[in-house]
Amino acid sequence: MRFFYIIILLICFNCQDSNINNQPVIAIHGGAGIILKGDLSVEKEKLIREKLDEAISHGYEILKSSGSSTDAIVETIKILENSPLFNAGKGAVFTSQGTIEHDASIMNGEDLNAGASTGTMYIKNPITLAHSIMTNSEHVFLSREGAEEFAALENLEMVEQEYFFTDFRFNQLKKEQNSSSKFGTVGCVAMDKN
Repeated sequence: MRFFYIIILLICFNCQDSNINNQPVIAIHGGAGIILKGDLSVEKEKLIREKLDEAISHGYEILKSSGSSTDAIVETIKILENSPLFNAGKGAVFTSQGTIEHDASIMNGEDLNAGASTGTMYIKNPITLAHSIMTNSEHVFLSREGAEEFAALENLEMVEQEYFFTDFRFNQLKKEQNSSSKFGTVGCVAMDKN
């Protein structure tokens, strides 16, 4: 039997009723995808939870140190993108053509400034591209080669497609090629003390 496996963590330290607006808050999720119940071992679930804890703790430390919510989000997501455990970056699912393509987006709720990219294949951390588009571009959304050209101009780290290859995702591709399964990526939302 299949089910959606979603892990959501929320940290709200020292949030008191009348003081919540001055306290940093961060929430993350590790994505959603179809996983056979028997395929997720106790050991793998432990690894997933540990990586989520690492990511959210790092983001919260940035917020506690008066960092901005966007900085906390970028650094939190980078940890998830660098892990093969999540459908993002290193652990992203394959396309039906056997390649790996990434999408990323970020928005600042205070001024509604945003940046997004789609279809990139060589940017190690797509969230850094989305952030660069938001902060250093006249555009809001870039795709494919244009996004990668902009990433090169921004000196973002590029990698070959092989970096993103994982046996788990390749086997998943082979297994799911004839199904209508959909996969979701990771996410993060944060509120800094401002």
